[in-house]
Amino acid sequence: MAIVSDEQIIKVLRQYNPWWRNPAAIKEESKPQKRIAYYEALKIIRHKTLRRFAVLSGARRVGKTTIMYQMIDTLIDEGINPKNILYVSFDNPIVKLVNIEAVLSIYEALYPIQGTKYIFLDEIQYTENWELWMKVLYDSRKDIRLTATGSASPILEKGSADSGTGRWTILKIPTMSFYEYCRLLKIEEPILPDNLRLTRLAKMSNAELGDLMYRFAPLEGHFNRYLTIGGFPELVLSDDDTYAQRMLREDVADKVIKRDVLTLFNIRSPLLMEKLFLYLCMNSSEIFSVTTAAKELENISVSTIDSYIEALEMSNLIYLAKPMNVGSKGSLKGKPKIFIADAAIRNAVLMIDDVLSDEEELGAMVETTVYKHIISFYQGSSAQLGYFRKAKDNQKEVDAVIELPREKILCEVKYRNNSHITATDAIVELCNDEKSKVTSAFLITKRIDDFGIVKHETKTPILRIPAIAFLYILGKAEADGQNGKM
Repeated sequence: MAIVSDEQIIKVLRQYNPWWRNPAAIKEESKPQKRIAYYEALKIIRHKTLRRFAVLSGARRVGKTTIMYQMIDTLIDEGINPKNILYVSFDNPIVKLVNIEAVLSIYEALYPIQGTKYIFLDEIQYTENWELWMKVLYDSRKDIRLTATGSASPILEKGSADSGTGRWTILKIPTMSFYEYCRLLKIEEPILPDNLRLTRLAKMSNAELGDLMYRFAPLEGHFNRYLTIGGFPELVLSDDDTYAQRMLREDVADKVIKRDVLTLFNIRSPLLMEKLFLYLCMNSSEIFSVTTAAKELENISVSTIDSYIEALEMSNLIYLAKPMNVGSKGSLKGKPKIFIADAAIRNAVLMIDDVLSDEEELGAMVETTVYKHIISFYQGSSAQLGYFRKAKDNQKEVDAVIELPREKILCEVKYRNNSHITATDAIVELCNDEKSKVTSAFLITKRIDDFGIVKHETKTPILRIPAIAFLYILGKAEADGQNGKM
């Protein structure tokens, strides 16, 4: 006897798909502001000659489900029969008890209709053997176009490597960039030159740079809120920032750690996982020593810490930046930097009062935000990303290194009132080292009037640029389809 009946599944499917009865019902779920992944996913499932499924991967609350609703809304507006569109979430306790084949069979028995069917499967990692079922559907059902989401990206990537090659494309969705944040809130955009690229700013005169930088001045208050609330669409639109941070702590951090991570990665000690994540929040943007962490967390084994770090990375809660060699300067080996996936998660977990008045906390928040933007911007490219720290002088560091076949870009965050650097700073030495082959370098500053080429004469000029301008321009370039071309 089946654990759940067909009638129970049908009831759930009708609740999930109100457009079967009223096509206009999707308007209540769809949002007008669309993220980059919406256009990419729609292009994938619509392509006439290259048939692919689309898989959206990202942390909770980044807007994966909303993107699917927006795709459904567009399809219905374009004349697709609403009954040819199925949405189902495998996060539902009833749906979890059946597999993809059973859901599809019940749906097609309910509506035995002709033509292409558009299937949307939410939180697919909660159904067993999802990648095998998707492979079967791709190979045997040419009438199906499928989009799926998942919150644990490497689980999806492993499935993709095993079964999905040539069948589906994974689109990673980070939290919103500062540019997307401004667009979501319909903030008046600064007027910028067409095809503006950060790497070309160093050739501008000081007058031209000044004119450009001061266009960002009206966004300063919004930027401070973005740092504290982060890039989670629903929370950005909230009019209660304190409550939004609480929701962030409960829905993103707590639920992922206490439910998703435990379920998907067989974590034996939930309390240790919570302690480790708190430890990482307290040390975000710092170099991570697994042996030090193991000692400070009640002498837990190094192998356990390693496995828990991997689970947090897989759950899109942290990013790892690995040390990279630059030029003739030997770099620190083996120890990554760990960044929380969005500075606002860190703020919510640590519950720091008045974080905007603490220069040290602000510096960590902005460095985290810069690295998140860079990861998103270079997603899908051949870029190698990491950081540099000189092996023999652990004080000499560059926060972010971006290496491409023909480019090497350095980014150093100095988010403080005085952004002065000395001639012995790592970024200055590397920009003078012919073997480093650095093509562009940025010193990311706090004040809107802190811009221009640094005074140190270097073979590669170092451009001071306010964080607000750096992040906005980078986000806009990504939204304009120029990602990977800083």
